[in-house]
Amino acid sequence: MAEWREFIWDPRSRQFLGRTGTSWGLILLFYLVFYGFLAGLFALTMWVLLQSVDPHKPTYQDRLHTPAYNDSVQAARNAACVPGRYNEQPDDSVPNYPKRACRFNRSILGPCAGLGPGDDTYGYSTGRPCVLLKVNRVINFFPGRNKSINVECAAKREEDAALLGPLQLFPPNGSIDLMYFPYYGKRVHVNYTQPVVAVLFANATSNMDHYVECRLRAEGLRPHDERDKFAGRVAFRLRINRE
Repeated sequence: MAEWREFIWDPRSRQFLGRTGTSWGLILLFYLVFYGFLAGLFALTMWVLLQSVDPHKPTYQDRLHTPAYNDSVQAARNAACVPGRYNEQPDDSVPNYPKRACRFNRSILGPCAGLGPGDDTYGYSTGRPCVLLKVNRVINFFPGRNKSINVECAAKREEDAALLGPLQLFPPNGSIDLMYFPYYGKRVHVNYTQPVVAVLFANATSNMDHYVECRLRAEGLRPHDERDKFAGRVAFRLRINRE
């Protein structure tokens, strides 16, 4: 115990934990300067990095082919959000119009909108479920290239199509209007809602598994891209149990 007390504080050499006050001051000053330098270097590196990052879109975006789209022609497309008015290439004579796309209204999903009284289960309580499919947000992606786009759903195996029954899509034919594109990022489109297509399974055979695949038919997608085999499509299993 005497040795420990002497190690903690030696009154003869006036050392604390084996070091004098001057030694402790020098080593603390060294570490203060050293870690201060590291913190400053890290802050400088982050600042330089942030200067090279565009806050509105990713620097690299290669998973989907994003066709070139002139941001200055929005007025021709977005004068009014009326379905079917933006399926043609806009006029290039309108300069400096704010970047925007029309807002999606889920009332167009009909019985799958979940808006009516007693409809908050989207058909699951009645054994007629609705599956909602959304288009992921891809900045500056204009999928139509002046052509209509739509979602198609079917049984993955042809022999199961009769058991799955006819499917109802909302909006009709699974159509997605081009007025919802392009998306410019959350800083520009703060309240943006990507378009949704609802699939109503009204006559699916109960007590069995159904394997369904839905595809987005649109320009700019790479359906055979080996890096992302699920680009533009989704597969899922549906089962409706009844006693």
